[in-house]
Amino acid sequence: MSAEICRDRDNLYFYLRLYIYVSSFTPTETRAVSMLATLYVVRMLGLFMVLPLIAVYSADMTGATPFLLGLAVGAYGLTQSTLQIPMGWLSDRIDRRWVIVFGLSLLMLGSVVAALSSSIWGVIAGRFLQGAGAIASATMALVADYTRVEQRAKASAIIGGSIAIAFGLALVLGPTFANFGGLQGVFSVTALLATAGIGVVCFLPKPDRRAAASRDAAVGFQRNRLAEVLSIKSLNTMYASIFALHFLLMAVFVVVPTGLESEAGIAREHHALAYLGALVFSVPGIYLLVKGRRYIQAPTQTLLISLTVLLLGLVAMAIGGFVATLVGLWLFFTGFTALEAMLPSLASVYAPESSRGTAMGVFASSQFIGVFFGGLLGGLLLELSGTTGVWLGMSLLTLLWAIVLGVSHSTSPETSNAA
Repeated sequence: MSAEICRDRDNLYFYLRLYIYVSSFTPTETRAVSMLATLYVVRMLGLFMVLPLIAVYSADMTGATPFLLGLAVGAYGLTQSTLQIPMGWLSDRIDRRWVIVFGLSLLMLGSVVAALSSSIWGVIAGRFLQGAGAIASATMALVADYTRVEQRAKASAIIGGSIAIAFGLALVLGPTFANFGGLQGVFSVTALLATAGIGVVCFLPKPDRRAAASRDAAVGFQRNRLAEVLSIKSLNTMYASIFALHFLLMAVFVVVPTGLESEAGIAREHHALAYLGALVFSVPGIYLLVKGRRYIQAPTQTLLISLTVLLLGLVAMAIGGFVATLVGLWLFFTGFTALEAMLPSLASVYAPESSRGTAMGVFASSQFIGVFFGGLLGGLLLELSGTTGVWLGMSLLTLLWAIVLGVSHSTSPETSNAA
């Protein structure tokens, strides 16, 4: 009984803290942050819903090869990484809302191109166009315009949480929508979501440009601070880690969708249930890994534990079979999601306050470059050496990443900042 009382008390404290956390926003901040989080969900759903689909639904398209399927999976990463900074620069000179509308229009156009295409090249072109709508930097700058300095960390955390939610939803909704309209139907849904996102932008309150002009220097990307953020060892470890993490994610989705059919015997119309089950069962493990932000006090140890879980997932999926594939998917999502939560937080804390925006710009670019090369090289390995080559390549990359983490000896950000 006493344990139940303690648990109820802890739940009460949690909801009280959550209420205080959100209620510290002004009404304008609450409205703006909620709408911007919605925009992030719309955009990331559009990019992620097709990840578990391209390998199985595009294989019969005109011109399809394993290499081109991998390129279609990761194509958006190249245009994302290339245009993120220019779009942020443009948003500093015109109304950021127009930049976001332009980016969502490119997402819609790319989705339409892919939906109408019967060849793999059309899907690739559509994915490149989808990625060209790089609105992340403009959106985060708009968060700074709408919020007070002391509330920006909370606003950024909410935006980050919306991305995690979008990823989970995409893995379930993508296969579900594909059951009714195939890959083209999912691209059509993405176009509708982008249109709805444009409607959301129309209801955003007008930002205070005077407040924007007086933002602290850490908000945006600054070219003159680039050398500084590239010279910090701990930050470079974070850049390499986020590159490797998203490289692995894209490469996994080059082979996992077909593996669910061939190895686990799960029909494609039931893939949504497989992803949903893996995500749900991964929650306790994710909680244990990130609980209490222990990764701040012992970053190398916690990252290596999460990476070990991810590697075990890769090994299990490589073994194949119904049980091993599902267990592997569960372990992979546990390790991936924990790392996805920890790495941005660590990077933002390692970064000098005056260069935080620049550091996070490099971090985001590293992530999207990893997306592109993960899809590209995953597809190339699949074409040259089959699924065995992909699993072996990903396992070797994971081991190399673990070595980099081990020799980097990243100290606690709190210790680094104190020094």
